[in-house]
Amino acid sequence: MSPDDWHLTEDVGAFLARARTFLRLRPALHTLPLTVTDTLRTRGADAYGADAPVLGLLERAGEVRAVFFRTPPRRLTLTPLNPGEADSLAACLAGLGHQLPGVHADQDTAASFARAWQRHTGAVPTLQERQRLYRLGTLTPPEPLPEGRGRVAGEEDRERLMLWHREFVTDVGGTPAAGDSSWADTRIADQRVMLWETPDGTPVSMAGRTLMVAGQIRVAPVYTPAPLRGRGYAGAATAAVSWAASAAGASEVVLFADLANPTSNGLYRRIGYRPVADFAVYDF
Repeated sequence: MSPDDWHLTEDVGAFLARARTFLRLRPALHTLPLTVTDTLRTRGADAYGADAPVLGLLERAGEVRAVFFRTPPRRLTLTPLNPGEADSLAACLAGLGHQLPGVHADQDTAASFARAWQRHTGAVPTLQERQRLYRLGTLTPPEPLPEGRGRVAGEEDRERLMLWHREFVTDVGGTPAAGDSSWADTRIADQRVMLWETPDGTPVSMAGRTLMVAGQIRVAPVYTPAPLRGRGYAGAATAAVSWAASAAGASEVVLFADLANPTSNGLYRRIGYRPVADFAVYDF
């Protein structure tokens, strides 16, 4: 393949006009490009505290076969590619002078692109994380449930959500952005965070969800402060937000789990999540 087979743009509307049908064919597998591009469409790059996005698609005979996106300074995210397609994309981006901090994709695509990026740029890839994408089957709330109840986060929880979001980003190895207030405000307005609270009304865990796009909703983030872990709060919050996502009409409810964390993977399986595909994150 030629690097010229890839078409790049910063125009989200133009990108979606060509890629929307392709992305909606496999909404669970394409959860990240679906939700990120929809947010870019409705709220702009400011939603991610980012510079102009970089989006691209691969077309053959007028049909979209693969896409990528990046919201700088974050990693490149890809839909599945074969090794030849990964090499042509790496050649394209390297030839245009793009500087990539890493890549996130299904494990075969991520590995192929990481090798290709090293060939074209000399950058050495490091496997940062292995993830599993899960899809909800039959929701089975954990037994026994911890004492307390789930409730939708409201304006009175704004400061707590901002703090917990910063802590979550730090926990997963990221750098908290300046937009914590925006993150909390939009999710409170859309009622997209469930809190689990103890009988005295103290919030002890949160689980968020994306807006529904193409019938799918992704659960993220799930966070319990370190001193409160191991008591079943995350499972209860995840079950509550999963039920809310299904009640909102989602035909597919999905989430990612770090494969290095057997506790969370076991929890998600127990409450009804089933594996879809394995993903990998490489840093360059």
